[in-house]
Order: sequence, then structure tokens, then C-alpha cells
Amino acid sequence: MKTSTSNNQYAAANNILIFVVSMLLGYNIYQEIYHPEKSDLLLCVILLALTSVMVQKYGTKMVQKDKQ
Repeated sequence: MKTSTSNNQYAAANNILIFVVSMLLGYNIYQEIYHPEKSDLLLCVILLALTSVMVQKYGTKMVQKDKQ
């Protein structure tokens, strides 16, 4: 019996990228509320757009081979 393997080598990298951008966005939203002079919200919006493009292009789900 064969075990299924992943064909999407970018899935783990995309998950890490989503995690990092989410942390940065949350931190900068906090900074925007309490310390607006320290916020880099524009940079986070650019990172968010880049992450969205990367996830749409490469996907996040692990692709499994069909059973034969």
C-alpha cells in the first residue's frame, strides 16, 4: 500500500509567511492605536498584499496523490 505524499513544496513556507505577516500586522495595529508615531502600517499592508499573491499563486493546502 502506498502512502500519500505532498506535491506542494511551498505549503510549509506559505504557512510560515502567513504566520509572520499576521504577527506583524497585529503588532502594527496595536501600535497604530496606542503609539501612532511608531506604527509602520503601510509596510504591513504591502506585506499583506504580497502574502496574498504568494498564497494564491502557490496555494497552502498539501496536495495528495490519488489512490491507484
